[in-house]
Amino acid sequence: MSVQERKQRERADRERLIVATARELAEQQGWDAVTTRRLAERIEYSQPVLYSHFRGKREIIGAVALEGAAEMASAVRAAASAADDPRTRVTALARTYLEFAERNPAVYDAMFQLDGGLAFAHEDTPEPLKDAFAALLESLGEVAGDGVHPGLFTEVFWAALHGLATLTRAGRLPPEETERRVKLLVDRLAVV
Repeated sequence: MSVQERKQRERADRERLIVATARELAEQQGWDAVTTRRLAERIEYSQPVLYSHFRGKREIIGAVALEGAAEMASAVRAAASAADDPRTRVTALARTYLEFAERNPAVYDAMFQLDGGLAFAHEDTPEPLKDAFAALLESLGEVAGDGVHPGLFTEVFWAALHGLATLTRAGRLPPEETERRVKLLVDRLAVV
């Protein structure tokens, strides 16, 4: 391995450490606790080293969001692929999405609530975000119904899931009714 390859590997390792540490700190104490100074202390590097990877907290949030989008896409695809029919696939997708939001609140916030400097629904949208939407579209497109654009249907279904996740986390909806909400969402929106 060349010196250049070793340096690139070390740089990538440091970047992963920064993102993992930010994510861990945010999950434990919230995003307000994530500062470049605290991150530098936790990873035992100087702040200038941290700034050589990320220009600031906004870019770190973006990196966490991209990592979370990849994880969510993988989880949704795994749940959907284990299902035998469209209704079961959509139900599994909805449950998995809501469980992801519940298990990873700081990551979910980085993905959808905080400014990570990422463009959504644009040509320059980062690939992990496009892929997360594609993971939803793969199952939801087949239940959109005649004459309904699959992408628009996926956006509406996703918006409903996001609303359920956000309102439940905020204590506005009782969590014990989540399963009934998923059933209602699938029964009323999905054409199967």
